[in-house]
Amino acid sequence: MRPDASPAPLASPSSAAEPVGLSIVVPVYRGASTVGTLVAALSALKPAGGIEIVLVNDGSPDNSGEVCRRLAAEASVPLTYVEHARNFGEHNAVMSGLRVARGSYVITMDDDLQNPPEEVLKLYDHARLGDWDVVYTRYAVKEHEGWRNLGSRFANDVADLLLDKPRGLYLSSFRCMSALVVREVTRYAGPYPYIDGLIMQVTQRIDSIEVMHLKRAEGRSNYTLRRLVRLWLNLATNFSLLPVRLAVVAGVAMGVLGVIAALFVIIEAILGDPPSGWASTMTVTLLISGVQFLILGVLGEYVGRAFLSANGKPQGVVREVVRARPVMQTSVEDAA
Repeated sequence: MRPDASPAPLASPSSAAEPVGLSIVVPVYRGASTVGTLVAALSALKPAGGIEIVLVNDGSPDNSGEVCRRLAAEASVPLTYVEHARNFGEHNAVMSGLRVARGSYVITMDDDLQNPPEEVLKLYDHARLGDWDVVYTRYAVKEHEGWRNLGSRFANDVADLLLDKPRGLYLSSFRCMSALVVREVTRYAGPYPYIDGLIMQVTQRIDSIEVMHLKRAEGRSNYTLRRLVRLWLNLATNFSLLPVRLAVVAGVAMGVLGVIAALFVIIEAILGDPPSGWASTMTVTLLISGVQFLILGVLGEYVGRAFLSANGKPQGVVREVVRARPVMQTSVEDAA
């Protein structure tokens, strides 16, 4: 990571180290048209202890970087801009943002304006006043596309099986974490972070509140089916041995079926009837082969991830961190 850039009006190291009550981490990807509106709305909030905004440009192919730099230059509240050298994924970008956040509580949210900025104070106050380590949000009505809602529901059902989390808790990317949780979560250095899995390893003092969810202001969701599958694989293989255990169960079940089938063949031979034809043999062979390849695939996923982690595949490469001093704060100091 290169040292903080410091063209005017950027903060000095001492001012950058000052704590705040609330940090808001926003991963930015194809968000040039919406991130400015989001930052303006967040800057108008007055949370207890003050506010800091952290924007993480995750290798966005549009001009999000230029927009974020302009927002840093014109910021009316403390704003930190983090630039990734390439696209690493949403959870990796959030991890980079969490490492530079300095709030007593940290909220993560998307850049698409589907989470109303005015809900930030509600979420922050619920966590702070209730002394919760983590507070998730849930939606009465979700405004994602239908396939995305199905994918989210499937991922949450799988998380109920794989993670040690409160049953039925909806894992939303709009969440609030205490500094304690942030410190422990950011200890993870592997290339495949899954924020919610890391949270469940740290604390069980977790609550949720209902908030509004709006339709996407512009563009389309950056989550494709491929990205959702990769996210599910991070959940399934990084934080649980259940897939391997299911593979063992599948192997045992196929072995039992094989023994039963062999007994039927022996009985048919004793009774003088010829064994069944090639169709049944091919069916059993294909079934067993399919299960074997499934087991090999699960084991291969674990081994491959362990190999890449051992080889030092980066979680994220930060090209630059810019901490901007609020313009209003600068003018007051100059006047003094």
